[in-house]
Amino acid sequence: MIRREDDGYWIEHEQRIAVHHELTFACLTTGAGLSMWFPVTAEVDLRQGGLITLGWDEKAKRRTTIAILDYDPGGRITWDWYAAHRDQHAPIYWQVEPDVERGSILRFRQGPFAPDEDSLVGMALEAQFWAWHVCNLRAVLEAKHDMRTVRPL
Repeated sequence: MIRREDDGYWIEHEQRIAVHHELTFACLTTGAGLSMWFPVTAEVDLRQGGLITLGWDEKAKRRTTIAILDYDPGGRITWDWYAAHRDQHAPIYWQVEPDVERGSILRFRQGPFAPDEDSLVGMALEAQFWAWHVCNLRAVLEAKHDMRTVRPL
């Protein structure tokens, strides 16, 4: 979903995931959890101001390092993210809450994006990118399928 707010445009995703909320949150905050669905390897210094290093190949020669802007062990973390399109700054706000009936609710917000054409193109690319990855996270957790066994290194 795309939402227009006073400070710009925002991408939002919400996903109900049929696993305990602590496991869902660990997939955003631990190296083992992240590498199940997103990078091949990950290292996490879990604290506000800490860093997450994502490795995109087996030996982590291709890496992305992001700062943790905010962290609440109760279920919230903010990544200092740059959208790939023109390296546009667009932090990612993750929130995981318990859902008594179904396990957990994952909420994702990214932005704000400016209303100019280049920013909106970047926003559209990010929305597609993250929709796929959030869906992948859900599939990995619910099917208990570790992506490390099938993706090329």
